[in-house]
This record gives sequence, structure tokens and C-alpha cells, in this order.
Amino acid sequence: MSKPLRVLSGIQPSGKLTLGNYIGAMKNFVALQKEYECFFMIVDLHAITVPQEPAALREQTEAVAALFIAAGIDPAHAAVFLQSHVPQHAELGWIMTTLSYMGELERMTQFKDKSEGKDAVGAGLFVYPSLMAADILLYQANLVPVGDDQKQHLELTRDLAGRFNFKFGDTLTVPEPYIPKVGARIMSLDDASKKMSKSNPNVGSYIALLDSPDDIRKKISRAKTDLGREIVFDPQNKPEVSNLMSIYSNCSGLSLEEVQARFDGQGYGTFKKELAEQVVATLEPLQQRYREIRESGAIHDILRDGAEKAQAVAEATTRRVKEAMGFLLPGAKR
Repeated sequence: MSKPLRVLSGIQPSGKLTLGNYIGAMKNFVALQKEYECFFMIVDLHAITVPQEPAALREQTEAVAALFIAAGIDPAHAAVFLQSHVPQHAELGWIMTTLSYMGELERMTQFKDKSEGKDAVGAGLFVYPSLMAADILLYQANLVPVGDDQKQHLELTRDLAGRFNFKFGDTLTVPEPYIPKVGARIMSLDDASKKMSKSNPNVGSYIALLDSPDDIRKKISRAKTDLGREIVFDPQNKPEVSNLMSIYSNCSGLSLEEVQARFDGQGYGTFKKELAEQVVATLEPLQQRYREIRESGAIHDILRDGAEKAQAVAEATTRRVKEAMGFLLPGAKR
């Protein structure tokens, strides 16, 4: 009997997780754990590529980990852990940096976006795609859930794996992207040309997973809509309403065609009210479970157990990589 394919993904603990994170990533994590061997991590080493306030970083890291579990990830089936709890991430990250070319890193769009307009940019922000590659390769992941904005990073990972294997022998698994067909990209409530993002300074542009029901209703009531009043899924001509329909579809379980039929002949006001209630109903049980996890303190045991599972795989991969490169390992005999 063949081993199940392995999946690796992670989320940064910076800012508040949004409904876009839940629909585009976390719901898929829950589904993937039933079919694959899964490793889900909070990438706290990535978070410090930009300045972080220590107390806020600690709080947000624990919050994100608890939200993973509250969303339905089962630590009995998937390893949930912190990147910084497995030191091999930093070690393999350095090795991947030595294999990365300056031109490759300069072309990374996220580096361009995050460094734009800044007088000084830390070297960590420049080389963190090499660390991201190490995150994936460390677990010999077969599949990596990615949105459109992460495809470039996965391509670099594939290039680095191929480059390593060509130079040092077949050692690293070359990963493939896993792109969900529906709900992979939820857009901003104030501009459907931009992804819903926790880093958007306009708090009305996103729904945070821990927003109160009243805040959710208020944000959706103020969400931007297109000209006209028809509820029609047409991303090119009606991008704002199409985005809201996608959210409704993902929260209700109805197809986009069913959503369109349900609101045929009704205006934006009725649609937005029902959409808000769908989102509230989706997030209320998650929020309740989150509060229970935080109050119990169970998340610390979950993270410790997840790190132990992850480190067993990470150590084996790092050893193979170092042996292939010619490092003299502790206790090795010639």
C-alpha cells in the first residue's frame, strides 16, 4: 500500500486572519487532512522580515494556531506547529539561500511590493523566498496549496529543488501546486480588483474571523457594489457583486447558479442582508471553538506535539541534504 501524498502549507501570524484566509486556505486545509499527510505551520520566522512588536507577535501567533484548530484542523490527523519550533527551517533556509540567484530574488513581486517606497529594506525580506522554499522542501511535500499570489514562490521552490538534485543527486521532492477550483481568492470589500488582505489599512475592506456579528453586518452593508441592481455572477462586468456572490456560495454551500437564482429580481439590499447572516452563521461556531481553545490552554500541547512530528521529518531531510552536499555529520565514520 503506497503512502499518502504529503501536503505543506502555512500562514503568517501578522495581522488578523480574514474570511478570505478561511475560504481560500483554511477550509481547504480541513478537507485536505482527510486525504493527505498534512503539515500546517504558523510561519513566525517569515513574520519578522518586517518589524514586529514582541507582545503582539506572541499573541497573534497563539491566536492563529487556535484558529487553525477552531476551523476544523484535527491535530490527530495533521501536524500543526510553529516554524520557529523546528530549527531545521533556518538551517535548510540558509542552504537554499546559497543556491538562489540574486536575479531570481530581485524578480519576486512580493519583495517589490513590500519594499516599495522604503528608505531601507532588511536583507531578510530579500532572501525569505529561499526560506519559504526550504519550508516546503524540508517535508518532501508533494502538494502545496497556493493562491495566484504565491505561484511565483512555488516556481522558485521547484527551481531550487531541481537545481539541488542536478548538482547533488536525487534528494528533494519537486512539489506541485494545489489550487482549489472554487473560493481560492476572495477579494476586498472595497475594491474587487485586490485580494482581501489583513494588511489593508481600511478595516472595512475585510472581515476578520473574530469580528463581532454587528461588525460583520456593518462591513457587508457598506461593501462596494456595481452599477445596476442585478445579482449576476459576471467577474468582468460586475466584479464587486461577483465577489460577494462567491462569499455567499462558500458560506452557504450553494452553487453560484443557485445563488443567482435565489436573488433573481431582488436588489443589493436584500442580498447583502442575507449575505451578512450567512457569514455570521459560518463564523459563530468557529469563534466559540476558538474561545474554548484559548481558555483551556490546549494550544500549547498541540503545538508541542505538532513540532515533534514535524521535526522527525525535518531532521531526516536535513541529514540527507547535508550528506549529499558533503558536510561531515556528527558521529559519521568515513
